[in-house]
Amino acid sequence: MTSPFINSMLREEGRALTVALGLLTRIPMPYIGEASQQTLGRSLHWYPAAGLVIGLALALFTALLPGPVLPSQALLVAALAVTLWVALTGALHLDGLADCADAWVGGMGDRERTLAIMKDPTCGPIGVTAVVLVLLLKAAALVTLLSHSTSVCWWLAPMAARTALPLAFVTLPYVRPAGMGAGLAINASRLGLALAALLVLGLLALVLPAALWWLWLFLAAGLFALWRRVVQQRLGGFTGDCAGALVELLEVVLLVSAALFLTTASAAGN
Repeated sequence: MTSPFINSMLREEGRALTVALGLLTRIPMPYIGEASQQTLGRSLHWYPAAGLVIGLALALFTALLPGPVLPSQALLVAALAVTLWVALTGALHLDGLADCADAWVGGMGDRERTLAIMKDPTCGPIGVTAVVLVLLLKAAALVTLLSHSTSVCWWLAPMAARTALPLAFVTLPYVRPAGMGAGLAINASRLGLALAALLVLGLLALVLPAALWWLWLFLAAGLFALWRRVVQQRLGGFTGDCAGALVELLEVVLLVSAALFLTTASAAGN
């Protein structure tokens, strides 16, 4: 028999995981009623788990294909995988990327103008261009990764990218008081965030080549530091759109670096 305290903790963590999956994916979740601020805060340390679910779905899709992916099939399979990727997330982060791209160019360095453009539901040419480039780079990287019989675990990129989101919430202010992310950091479990980050690093270390693990860590840390500096200088903090843009940029950097690593390693082995 488990104690009432443990049962209560497990129920709370289960609700927090449901909230994270319901927010970051379009996978149907059981209705849990209106989540408390404490549950919303605790959902932060489940964001990497939501990314892992997305990655596992992508890995299952490619695994169910009959036989190995031939070079002639790689482009079609990559396009289908990217389409599934977008469907699983509901284009949530792509929307943030588009809004940020429009706002950063159209805002012309002004904080209030930048925030106003990000709230505009229409998408300008800069935003469309950013989305097209990101999807193109993802598909191109997947073509390379899927064409190799001994591919690296590229499907861990969604998990790794979403590990940066809790770090953003606890190191930067959220600049929209009425936004979805307001108050999350206050109610976040610091222990849960630390454990989640360590688990992600440990899992990546187990399945990735050591050189690629260090490369991903270096690139992700560098991109996060650059993103943090840019949003802090322009906005004094970040918004949900900025967080979405961070996820998309991290996924692209991790996929492209994995593809380049694999081609370089293959060339060196020949």
